[in-house]
Amino acid sequence: KGIKLYAALTPKKALILHMLDFTNTEVAFKSKSDRDLKRANLLFKVIASPSVVSFGNWATNLELALRLRISGIIKATIFKQFCGGETIQDCEGRIEELGKFGVGTILDYSVEGKTSDEDFEHTTQIIISTIEMAKASQHIPFAVFKVSGIGRFDLLEIASDASKIPDPKTQEEIAAVKSRFERICDAAASNQVRLFIDAEETWIQPVLDSWTFEMMCKYNTQRAIIYNTVQMYRHDRLAFLKMQGDAAQAQGIIYGVKLVRGAYMEKERERAQKMGYPSPIQPDKAAADRDYNEALRFMVAHHAHFALCAGSHNEESSMLLTQLMAEKNLENTNEKFFFAQLLGMSDHISYNLANAGYNVAKYVPFGPVKEVLPYLLRRADENTSVAGQTGRELGLISTEVSRRKKR
Repeated sequence: KGIKLYAALTPKKALILHMLDFTNTEVAFKSKSDRDLKRANLLFKVIASPSVVSFGNWATNLELALRLRISGIIKATIFKQFCGGETIQDCEGRIEELGKFGVGTILDYSVEGKTSDEDFEHTTQIIISTIEMAKASQHIPFAVFKVSGIGRFDLLEIASDASKIPDPKTQEEIAAVKSRFERICDAAASNQVRLFIDAEETWIQPVLDSWTFEMMCKYNTQRAIIYNTVQMYRHDRLAFLKMQGDAAQAQGIIYGVKLVRGAYMEKERERAQKMGYPSPIQPDKAAADRDYNEALRFMVAHHAHFALCAGSHNEESSMLLTQLMAEKNLENTNEKFFFAQLLGMSDHISYNLANAGYNVAKYVPFGPVKEVLPYLLRRADENTSVAGQTGRELGLISTEVSRRKKR
């Protein structure tokens, strides 16, 4: 298959694909000092231990309960690895550092668990500030937000349940959430900044899909500004994506998609079992991988109606997208196609893709250390639960350390 692919390409594109090597640690870690690698190596060794991660959760909860002072330790280790800073301004150095190597930044305000309208309004203003920052910087290709960060979860749950008719007060509260949602989308459109709307749990996703499509119909007529996030660990999302593609074509718009595998698998399965309904989750990882790659094929085949950001730490899926783009003679720099990974992870994918001329960006979470702790601890839990994730990171770091010693 590879031989047939290369034969069908121009010599230049065939050479780029041939040279794209995710095992090239020299490119992957070119931006990292020896000290950076040493810190990352130690951190991933810690994350590799579920017992240590569990202890970290316990210790952090204890700190929050007793107001102890371990935030300094967290800020110097896991926060430094996975976050850009506590404020937008703190992230400026990281934005420039990534930009030097052709990697963009997606500023992600990762504060969770707020419940008051005052907090939701504050978050809305910060998200709009990230949009304004993106307009001013050539290194920030997208903005992003979670709708549960600007409105109460229970309101989104009610709004997603077609069988329930909210009372007038609840309708008013839901309308206030939607107003914040629309203000953020309006800001993205007026500044011509592409905006990801993150996917969340299945029981609040219907209203997110609905509101997002409304904004796409308003703003995605010429290019994709508003992007929905599609989680392929759900067994219904491939069919959903194809249905949305038909709807987008009928409306004459471009459907923006951030394609991910997903982040709420255990919670989803537990809830389904507890409440006695069929699990919305794929039966196994192989099924999620299959649907993810099939979604890539579908969107590239129908690229006139889609814009895609492939959010993936999977080498096979990332390589597949480069091959599909080549088959359709789509330039590496085509603004409809991006790759994205999390800051502090999978640099071998991000930097090697950027080095080959593809559009690449890193998610850069930010926020006060204590406020971002739930995000960081969830990230650590995810790393311990994904088979081979931390081992891969450690192996790549070890390879680069050995290479540097031989210079």
